[in-house]
Amino acid sequence: MAESTRARLWRYSRDGDDPNELTLIVETANGPYVRRIRPALPLPLDVDHGPGAEQAAHQAAAMWGLPDFVFQQAEHARKGSGQRELGDRLLVAGRRGAVVQVKARTVAPKSDVEEIGWIQKVAAKAVRQAKGTVRQLRLKPADMVNGRGRTLGIDGNEIEWIAVFLLDHPDVPKQMVPSWEDPGMPSIALTRRDWDFLFNQLRSTTAVLDYLFRVAAEPAIALGDEPVRYYEFAAADEAAPPTTVDADLVGPGGVLHSTPLLPQEPVGGAGIRAHRVIRLVLEDVSTSPLPAHASEADRHTFLSDLDSLPVGVREEWGQLLLDMLSDVVQTPEEETKWRIRRQLNAETTRHAIYACATRFNETVQSGFSGYVRLRHHEVSGRTGRPEELVTIGVMLTPNTTGARPWDTTMVRTYGESDLTEEEFEVLGRLWNRAPAG
Repeated sequence: MAESTRARLWRYSRDGDDPNELTLIVETANGPYVRRIRPALPLPLDVDHGPGAEQAAHQAAAMWGLPDFVFQQAEHARKGSGQRELGDRLLVAGRRGAVVQVKARTVAPKSDVEEIGWIQKVAAKAVRQAKGTVRQLRLKPADMVNGRGRTLGIDGNEIEWIAVFLLDHPDVPKQMVPSWEDPGMPSIALTRRDWDFLFNQLRSTTAVLDYLFRVAAEPAIALGDEPVRYYEFAAADEAAPPTTVDADLVGPGGVLHSTPLLPQEPVGGAGIRAHRVIRLVLEDVSTSPLPAHASEADRHTFLSDLDSLPVGVREEWGQLLLDMLSDVVQTPEEETKWRIRRQLNAETTRHAIYACATRFNETVQSGFSGYVRLRHHEVSGRTGRPEELVTIGVMLTPNTTGARPWDTTMVRTYGESDLTEEEFEVLGRLWNRAPAG
């Protein structure tokens, strides 16, 4: 990171006696922005310090991310005559995963020299353990339990891994940069406060994993300085020119929209309802009964696809869904109104469709499924890479029972289109009609 960028950020302790308090002042185009970095979540009172630190890290990832993406092993994997722990915790979203090794200082800190030696020792051990976990998962898939209590089989060969050494320490020596032997995969060291900051800032497991992979390729920094580095990258994202994408790939009338990967303000920091809509949709998918043909692995895939929506646009899209839902309920009873918005990512591999309709019934469900398949067929034809395209469709319809504001329907398709020529013509006549008037 250029020195000119680094000079625009600085840190100071809010209370000189409390090393866990941190405030950043960020110079932005709109003037100084003050961001208070809160201490890590408190440890549970009824658990020993070490396991308590693991639980607190798990809680932060589940609360600000999603419980479905946080895993621990269902049972110990046997190795020889003993048992081998498969990492403290795993984060898995889509095709990326993190082995999280939490190490806690459970005795009173000693001199800085001794603490540096201890941290260096446990950091090297943590990364070795993470490497062993990945090796074991690649040799033999294991059953892991997520934060909802559901069991999924994790095959290490299907996931790109990063090792995360997570330190719980009351007073990390200044400028402590741990090092370790290259484990053959990305690796990074964080304090537990750093971890909580990232999840609280981004509110998305996918976004946190993407960030960890991104910064793991950079030179290591001192433990506790991750919020500073985050804002350096956020400033660089803000200043970067938008990626050039052919907006017509999504269809006629497509508009190019760009947003920084890393927002400077915490996602949902304004506390308004709109930013929570996407999280509520994720919760709907997570807590709804699965159809007979689907598995928990399918649910995890659906959630990973939805969580890939850039965090910088979630508030906007949440407000859009609220506006569309408010609009369709005004439709006369004998009519059905649709409001639909689509988005294609810059890599042209993920095509998202968000829709609202006046009511839910078999006709509406069938119509939405057909719409998703049609648009997938069209977009994959334009990109010329159908094997790489995933299309996910989310439809909200008003719930009339009063139990909840809406019902959520999800459709997913990927790869080569399965539409026959006849189906394509029928769906085209239904959905590609010129607007009235």
